[in-house]
Amino acid sequence: MKSDTKDAALKRLARIEGQVRGVSKMIDQDRYCIDVVRQIQAIKAALSGLEKVVLDDHLETCVEDALTSNDVDARREKVEELVAVLGGRKK
Repeated sequence: MKSDTKDAALKRLARIEGQVRGVSKMIDQDRYCIDVVRQIQAIKAALSGLEKVVLDDHLETCVEDALTSNDVDARREKVEELVAVLGGRKK
């Protein structure tokens, strides 16, 4: 993972961690259910954003390296990984 991507991912994770702690506190305080659900939706959106950042980095580094190499097995492996992750199939 590139260092700038790693830094961005760690910052996002810290924010997500804070959001999760906040939801825990909301539940403990018996806050209104819809408010809790909205915060959960915000966490899901933040996780999706993090997933995109990590996946973009993977495409720009690991996948690009494999596709430009002469190693047919490495290329096949990276494509199979992407199909499994994007298609929801287990590798």
